[in-house]
Formats: sequence, C-alpha cells, structure tokens
Amino acid sequence: MYKVLLADDELLDLEGMKRFIPWTELGLEVVDAVNNGFMACEVMDRHPIDILVTDVNMPNMSGLELAKIAIEKKPNVRIIFVSGYQDFHYVKEALSLKACSYVLKPMDDEELISSLLGITEELKLEEQQRENEENYRHMKPMAQNDLLVRLLEGELIWDHSDSLMKLAASYGLDHLEGPLRAAVLEIDDLHWLKSKEVEDDVQDKLENHLKQLYEIIYSNELYTCKLTRNRMAIVLHGKGLRRSLEEIRGSIDSTISMSITVGLGEEVQHISELTQSYKQALEALDGKMFFGRGQVINYEDVRRAPELNDAKTLDIRLDALFKAMSNYDLVRVHDEIDNLFKSVSTLRSKFTVYNLAMYIVFKLDHYLQELDEDLFEMLGMELHSLDVILKFEMMGDIRSWLVRKVFEISEKIRKKRATKNSRLIREILKTMKERMNENITLKDIAEQFSFSPNYLGHLFKEEMGKNFSEMLIGMRMEQARELLKNPTLKIYEVADQVGYRYIPYFSRQFKETYGITPMEFRKGDQ
Repeated sequence: MYKVLLADDELLDLEGMKRFIPWTELGLEVVDAVNNGFMACEVMDRHPIDILVTDVNMPNMSGLELAKIAIEKKPNVRIIFVSGYQDFHYVKEALSLKACSYVLKPMDDEELISSLLGITEELKLEEQQRENEENYRHMKPMAQNDLLVRLLEGELIWDHSDSLMKLAASYGLDHLEGPLRAAVLEIDDLHWLKSKEVEDDVQDKLENHLKQLYEIIYSNELYTCKLTRNRMAIVLHGKGLRRSLEEIRGSIDSTISMSITVGLGEEVQHISELTQSYKQALEALDGKMFFGRGQVINYEDVRRAPELNDAKTLDIRLDALFKAMSNYDLVRVHDEIDNLFKSVSTLRSKFTVYNLAMYIVFKLDHYLQELDEDLFEMLGMELHSLDVILKFEMMGDIRSWLVRKVFEISEKIRKKRATKNSRLIREILKTMKERMNENITLKDIAEQFSFSPNYLGHLFKEEMGKNFSEMLIGMRMEQARELLKNPTLKIYEVADQVGYRYIPYFSRQFKETYGITPMEFRKGDQ
C-alpha cells in the first residue's frame, strides 16, 4: 500500500480526512496525521512517504514550505494541497511545485478521492515501468548473447536495415570495425570429469571458470557469447588481434587451472563476414583431437592437415550412426558401421588405431551427453576401462567392439524412452501451466527435471510436434484470451498473470497469434 501523510492545522478538517476517506479501499495507508509542518518533517524522517496531503496556510511553516522540504527528501513524492484561500498566488506557487491537485475548502470528499485515485494509478504505472526496466536490465545480457550467437551463426543478415542497425547499436556492435576474427574457446576434459568428481563439484568448478573467463574477456573490451555448457565465442577486433588473443591466453593460464583450447578463424574485414570466420573457428576447434588440448589452433593449419579432411568424412558417418542408434534402427546401425569403416580405411596411415578408437568414444560420449545420458553409466564402465582400446590393433577389432556397444546403448535408450517419455511430458505441461506467470525458460524446466536443455527440447518437439517456446506461447495466449473476457481485469494485469512484464511485447504476441490486439479483442467480446 502507498503511504500517505496528512498535515492540516485545522483539527476538524484533519480528523475528517482521516475518518471519511476510504483509505484502505484506495490502496493507501495513512502513516500519520499532524497539525503543523515541523511535525510533518519529523514523520518524513522516519517513514517513506508517497503522498503528502497538506493545507497551504499553516502557522510557522506553510504547506508550500513543507512541500519544498518533502520534494528535497523524495523528489517523486505526490502532493495534494488543500486550502480555503482562492488566492491566485497560492495556486501559482503550488503549480510551480508540480502539485498533483489543489482542493479548495470546504472540502468535497469526492474531489479528494478523485485526486487520490489519479495519483495511485500514476504510482502503479510508474511501479510497473520500474519493474519492466529492471526486467530489461536483467534480460539485456541474455538478449545481447542471443544477438551475437545469431549473428555468428548467420541467422541475421547485416543489410544496414534500420531495425537491425538500431538493435546492434544498442549493444555497441555497430562500432566493430575490421579486421575482425572469431575465436571459440572450449574448456577441455569436461565430459571425462564426471567419472572422477561429483556432478555438483564439476558444475561449481565450471561456473567459477566461466565467470573468470568472462572477466578476462570483458577486461580486454571484447565481445563474447556463451555457446554451450563449456564453450564460448569471442569476436577479436581492431589492429591488435594477435596481441589481444595472447593477452587473453596469458590471463587464462595464470588464473584458470583447467585446460582451454582455442579455435581461431581467419581475419575478415566486415561484420557481415563474421559468420565465415566463426565457422572456421569451430572447424579449427574440431582439430583438437589431432593438434592436442590447450592449444590455439588456427584454421589455416587445420585446412592444410590432410588427415582432418578424412576426419570430416568420419564425423558425417558417426552422426548418421548415432542417429540410427537413437532411433533404434538396428539395420541402419549395422549399415552405418559398415559405411564408417569403409570411409576410414585410408586413415590407418594418418594416425594410430588408438587415436581413432578414442575419437569414436569421445564423439559417442558427446552425443549421449546431449541426450542426457552417460556413456560410462549405460555400459557399466569406468574411465580406466577404456584401456581395452589399447589392445585394438585391427580395424576389425574396433568394429566388433563398436557393434556390441552401440546395439547395447540403442536398446537401453529405447527401453528408457518407452517408459518415461509420456509421463514426463505430462508433468512438464502441468509445470508450465502452474508457472505460466513466471519468466520461465526451457533451461529452468530442464533444471527442475534434471535434464539437459538440448535433450529436453528435442524430446519435447518429438512428443508434442512443437518446440518448448511455441507451446508456452500458445498456452499463455489461450489463457490470456480467457482472462480478457473478465472486464474487471486490466490488460496489464492479464499480461502479468500470463508471464509478460512488458505490455507492448504482450500485445504484439497476442496480435501475432489471433490477428488482433488485446484491446480490440476485449472490445469485440463485449
């Protein structure tokens, strides 16, 4: 409730305001009622006041003098003057103090109530605006991260359109000038840490390292965005590209205990070409298996390495194999394993059988992580059990081992899905409905149900035919349409109940769904 202070030297008028104005119904609370300005000042020292109702003409300290003191203490305090004096001098000075209202005595209760209602509406709007601004302040880093990811991945076309340029300018991206270069940093050995440490310990360590990484990057005034749990992209810019990267590497080596590998794309001259450099950085990072961890790997070096061209074919085959494994297509699994070993037959002279086997296991583990599964748990293995790979000397040995393990994993995935998916989706939908008024994301739901966002998003789309955000928006719009039929609810109250803090965004979303604005819908429903 908003706090009100009453000040009037005429005790009957003061008592009348206290007794006959329905303060509680107006959402207001009278903190105190005093008969002089000095006492009012003491009250304001003890309590935060939102509205001051004061007589203009009081002895020793006039209401005008009191109002000036109140404004000094709280610049946005609302002031209502009451007075029996219809002197233009008082009115003029009251207006100069931005008085919300000037009520003449003998006072009409309805006139004062009307003034108070107007003020409370203003205060509510201001409060809503502050909340929106606070939400925007919290959302801005996420929006900036999303914009940079979309820019790097080529989803945004840098065509100098007004809307895009304004959005980029709001985050300072319009100041990026060539030469530019994309780099992708990855914390090494994350997947293997789980076999040694408790998951919570791993997560705490990872979050701490990521925080340190961001501090190092921001101190170098570079742009960065989070890509995955253990990857981030950096845009190097200006003439000191190499110096900036070396400074970051030096800071990382002296600050962070975990190994970090960097993939580095080629230089480009304009922000519209960053996508090309970013893709090269990702390709360079994929060369970690062959160049080693903890290195800065240049795309130029990867491109010149003949074995990595063979490895690209290997990756394509592995992706097809894992997809068949996930779908429990055992015939396709068998065929893809045959294709895999045909395509890598030339690799025997490029790197050792051990490296090949470890690479396959690494990719398999990475794929299972996205499905929120653990390779070692599914196979009942520990990290040291991979020593068996050292015994592989022939491709046929690897093939036989891989066939057994992939069939085993495929069967376990099928059984787990059959028993839990439908029940899980029902629970998720129930949770989404219960938390609709919150600013929930797929990540929040994934954390609540102990899944990775990637896996849960894939499962949700597979089961429902829509992705998480589409489903959530649909549920919110359907609920909003029902709430708008209630004329006692204001539009901003409806928006708040379905999880929108920014009214224009809610209105735009509603119109995209139903073809009309919430206001137009309400008018048509009446």
